[in-house]
Amino acid sequence: MEATDAAELISEIREEMREDRAEQASDDRFRNVTALVIAIMAVLLAIATLGGGNVGEDMIHNNIKASDTWAFFQAKNVRQTSYRLAADEMQTLLATSPSLSPEARAQVEAKIAKYTETAARYDDEPDPAAPNDPMRGEGKKQLSAQARSYEQARERAGQQDANFDYSGVLLQIAIVMGSVAILANSRKVLWFAVAMAMTGTVLMVNGFYLFFHLPL
Repeated sequence: MEATDAAELISEIREEMREDRAEQASDDRFRNVTALVIAIMAVLLAIATLGGGNVGEDMIHNNIKASDTWAFFQAKNVRQTSYRLAADEMQTLLATSPSLSPEARAQVEAKIAKYTETAARYDDEPDPAAPNDPMRGEGKKQLSAQARSYEQARERAGQQDANFDYSGVLLQIAIVMGSVAILANSRKVLWFAVAMAMTGTVLMVNGFYLFFHLPL
Protein backbone atom coordinates (compact mmCIF):
# COMPACT_ATOMS: atom_id res chain seq x y z
CA MET A 1 0.00 0.00 0.00
CA GLU A 2 1.36 3.39 -0.95
CA ALA A 3 1.47 6.32 1.41
CA THR A 4 -1.30 8.16 -0.45
CA ASP A 5 -3.57 5.09 -0.25
CA ALA A 6 -2.96 4.78 3.48
CA ALA A 7 -3.77 8.46 3.96
CA GLU A 8 -7.00 8.12 2.03
CA LEU A 9 -7.99 5.04 4.06
CA ILE A 10 -7.32 6.85 7.32
CA SER A 11 -9.35 9.83 6.09
CA GLU A 12 -12.28 7.57 5.17
CA ILE A 13 -12.17 5.87 8.57
CA ARG A 14 -12.20 9.24 10.33
CA GLU A 15 -15.12 10.41 8.20
CA GLU A 16 -17.09 7.27 9.01
CA MET A 17 -16.37 7.75 12.71
CA ARG A 18 -17.59 11.36 12.52
CA GLU A 19 -20.75 10.23 10.72
CA ASP A 20 -21.34 7.53 13.31
CA ARG A 21 -20.91 10.03 16.14
CA ALA A 22 -23.22 12.51 14.41
CA GLU A 23 -25.85 9.81 13.87
CA GLN A 24 -25.49 8.67 17.48
CA ALA A 25 -25.87 12.25 18.68
CA SER A 26 -28.98 12.66 16.51
CA ASP A 27 -30.47 9.46 17.93
CA ASP A 28 -29.72 10.60 21.46
CA ARG A 29 -31.40 13.93 20.83
CA PHE A 30 -34.44 12.13 19.40
CA ARG A 31 -34.69 9.86 22.43
CA ASN A 32 -34.32 12.78 24.82
CA VAL A 33 -36.98 14.81 23.03
CA THR A 34 -39.31 11.82 22.93
CA ALA A 35 -38.80 11.18 26.63
CA LEU A 36 -39.68 14.82 27.35
CA VAL A 37 -42.81 14.54 25.18
CA ILE A 38 -43.86 11.38 27.04
CA ALA A 39 -43.39 13.16 30.36
CA ILE A 40 -45.66 15.99 29.18
CA MET A 41 -48.23 13.42 28.05
CA ALA A 42 -48.11 11.81 31.49
CA VAL A 43 -48.81 15.18 33.14
CA LEU A 44 -51.77 15.76 30.82
CA LEU A 45 -53.07 12.26 31.60
CA ALA A 46 -52.89 13.02 35.32
CA ILE A 47 -54.89 16.22 34.81
CA ALA A 48 -57.49 14.40 32.70
CA THR A 49 -57.79 11.66 35.32
CA LEU A 50 -58.25 14.24 38.09
CA GLY A 51 -60.89 16.09 36.07
CA GLY A 52 -62.73 12.87 35.31
CA GLY A 53 -62.73 11.90 38.97
CA ASN A 54 -64.13 15.27 40.03
CA VAL A 55 -67.00 15.27 37.51
CA GLY A 56 -67.74 11.67 38.44
CA GLU A 57 -68.27 12.80 42.02
CA ASP A 58 -70.40 15.70 40.76
CA MET A 59 -72.61 13.26 38.83
CA ILE A 60 -73.21 11.13 41.92
CA HIS A 61 -73.79 14.15 44.18
CA ASN A 62 -76.28 15.86 41.85
CA ASN A 63 -78.08 12.61 41.13
CA ILE A 64 -78.60 12.04 44.86
CA LYS A 65 -79.70 15.65 45.41
CA ALA A 66 -82.16 15.47 42.49
CA SER A 67 -83.61 12.21 43.77
CA ASP A 68 -83.98 13.55 47.33
CA THR A 69 -85.55 16.79 46.14
CA TRP A 70 -88.10 14.99 43.94
CA ALA A 71 -88.93 12.73 46.90
CA PHE A 72 -89.55 15.83 49.03
CA PHE A 73 -91.69 17.24 46.21
CA GLN A 74 -93.79 14.07 46.13
CA ALA A 75 -94.22 14.17 49.91
CA LYS A 76 -95.39 17.78 49.65
CA ASN A 77 -97.81 16.79 46.90
CA VAL A 78 -99.28 13.98 49.01
CA ARG A 79 -99.78 16.26 52.00
CA GLN A 80 -101.27 18.97 49.80
CA THR A 81 -103.75 16.48 48.37
CA SER A 82 -104.65 15.38 51.90
CA TYR A 83 -105.43 18.95 52.92
CA ARG A 84 -107.52 19.54 49.81
CA LEU A 85 -109.50 16.36 50.42
CA ALA A 86 -110.06 17.39 54.03
CA ALA A 87 -111.30 20.80 52.90
CA ASP A 88 -113.64 19.15 50.40
CA GLU A 89 -115.03 16.91 53.15
CA MET A 90 -115.64 19.94 55.33
CA GLN A 91 -117.40 21.68 52.48
CA THR A 92 -119.62 18.63 52.02
CA LEU A 93 -120.32 18.58 55.74
CA LEU A 94 -121.51 22.19 55.62
CA ALA A 95 -123.67 21.52 52.60
CA THR A 96 -125.31 18.42 54.05
CA SER A 97 -125.71 19.57 57.65
CA PRO A 98 -128.00 22.60 57.74
CA SER A 99 -128.77 21.89 61.37
CA LEU A 100 -125.26 22.76 62.56
CA SER A 101 -125.14 25.44 65.19
CA PRO A 102 -123.56 28.77 64.25
CA GLU A 103 -120.60 27.98 66.50
CA ALA A 104 -119.99 24.57 64.86
CA ARG A 105 -120.43 26.04 61.41
CA ALA A 106 -117.88 28.74 62.21
CA GLN A 107 -115.39 26.13 63.40
CA VAL A 108 -115.83 24.08 60.23
CA GLU A 109 -115.42 27.17 58.05
CA ALA A 110 -112.26 28.08 59.95
CA LYS A 111 -110.82 24.62 59.31
CA ILE A 112 -111.74 24.85 55.63
CA ALA A 113 -109.91 28.18 55.36
CA LYS A 114 -106.89 26.79 57.18
CA TYR A 115 -106.71 23.66 55.02
CA THR A 116 -107.12 25.67 51.83
CA GLU A 117 -104.44 28.14 52.89
CA THR A 118 -102.02 25.34 53.78
CA ALA A 119 -102.62 23.55 50.48
CA ALA A 120 -102.01 26.79 48.58
CA ARG A 121 -98.81 27.45 50.55
CA TYR A 122 -97.46 24.05 49.52
CA ASP A 123 -97.59 25.21 45.90
CA ASP A 124 -95.42 28.27 46.47
CA GLU A 125 -93.40 28.65 49.68
CA PRO A 126 -90.31 30.80 49.02
CA ASP A 127 -87.57 31.42 51.53
CA PRO A 128 -88.43 34.59 53.51
CA ALA A 129 -84.77 35.65 53.29
CA ALA A 130 -84.85 35.45 49.47
CA PRO A 131 -88.47 35.55 48.28
CA ASN A 132 -87.55 36.05 44.61
CA ASP A 133 -85.02 33.23 44.43
CA PRO A 134 -86.69 30.13 42.92
CA MET A 135 -83.81 27.99 44.16
CA ARG A 136 -84.61 28.68 47.81
CA GLY A 137 -87.75 27.60 49.61
CA GLU A 138 -89.81 24.50 50.24
CA GLY A 139 -92.87 24.95 48.05
CA LYS A 140 -93.55 22.62 45.13
CA LYS A 141 -92.58 25.42 42.75
CA GLN A 142 -89.21 25.89 44.46
CA LEU A 143 -88.55 22.17 44.89
CA SER A 144 -89.28 21.53 41.22
CA ALA A 145 -86.81 24.26 40.19
CA GLN A 146 -84.17 22.87 42.54
CA ALA A 147 -84.60 19.29 41.30
CA ARG A 148 -84.36 20.35 37.65
CA SER A 149 -81.24 22.36 38.45
CA TYR A 150 -79.62 19.29 39.99
CA GLU A 151 -80.63 17.23 36.95
CA GLN A 152 -79.07 19.79 34.60
CA ALA A 153 -75.86 19.77 36.64
CA ARG A 154 -75.85 15.96 36.52
CA GLU A 155 -76.27 15.97 32.73
CA ARG A 156 -73.47 18.50 32.31
CA ALA A 157 -71.18 16.42 34.50
CA GLY A 158 -72.04 13.38 32.38
CA GLN A 159 -71.02 15.21 29.21
CA GLN A 160 -67.80 16.35 30.86
CA ASP A 161 -67.07 12.81 32.04
CA ALA A 162 -67.29 11.45 28.50
CA ASN A 163 -64.69 13.97 27.32
CA PHE A 164 -62.33 13.06 30.14
CA ASP A 165 -62.79 9.33 29.46
CA TYR A 166 -61.89 9.64 25.78
CA SER A 167 -59.07 12.03 26.60
CA GLY A 168 -57.59 9.56 29.08
CA VAL A 169 -57.71 6.71 26.57
CA LEU A 170 -56.05 8.77 23.82
CA LEU A 171 -53.32 10.03 26.15
CA GLN A 172 -52.59 6.51 27.37
CA ILE A 173 -52.29 5.31 23.78
CA ALA A 174 -50.05 8.29 23.00
CA ILE A 175 -47.72 7.42 25.88
CA VAL A 176 -47.47 3.81 24.70
CA MET A 177 -46.78 4.88 21.12
CA GLY A 178 -44.16 7.35 22.36
CA SER A 179 -42.38 4.50 24.14
CA VAL A 180 -42.55 2.45 20.93
CA ALA A 181 -41.05 5.40 19.04
CA ILE A 182 -38.01 5.33 21.34
CA LEU A 183 -37.54 1.59 20.95
CA ALA A 184 -38.01 1.68 17.18
CA ASN A 185 -36.19 5.00 16.82
CA SER A 186 -39.09 6.04 14.59
CA ARG A 187 -40.03 9.65 14.08
CA LYS A 188 -43.23 8.67 12.27
CA VAL A 189 -44.45 6.78 15.31
CA LEU A 190 -43.59 9.78 17.49
CA TRP A 191 -45.65 12.12 15.29
CA PHE A 192 -48.55 9.69 15.48
CA ALA A 193 -48.25 9.71 19.28
CA VAL A 194 -48.15 13.52 19.31
CA ALA A 195 -51.29 13.66 17.15
CA MET A 196 -53.09 11.32 19.56
CA ALA A 197 -51.93 13.40 22.53
CA MET A 198 -53.10 16.64 20.91
CA THR A 199 -56.54 15.15 20.29
CA GLY A 200 -56.67 13.94 23.87
CA THR A 201 -55.64 17.38 25.12
CA VAL A 202 -58.43 19.05 23.13
CA LEU A 203 -60.95 16.65 24.67
CA MET A 204 -59.50 17.27 28.13
CA VAL A 205 -59.91 21.05 27.76
CA ASN A 206 -63.41 20.50 26.41
CA GLY A 207 -64.12 18.40 29.48
CA PHE A 208 -63.56 21.46 31.65
CA TYR A 209 -65.36 24.04 29.51
CA LEU A 210 -67.66 22.10 27.11
CA PHE A 211 -66.97 24.23 24.05
CA PHE A 212 -68.69 21.52 21.98
CA HIS A 213 -70.76 18.42 22.69
CA LEU A 214 -69.68 14.92 21.75
CA PRO A 215 -72.14 12.91 19.63
CA LEU A 216 -72.92 10.38 22.35
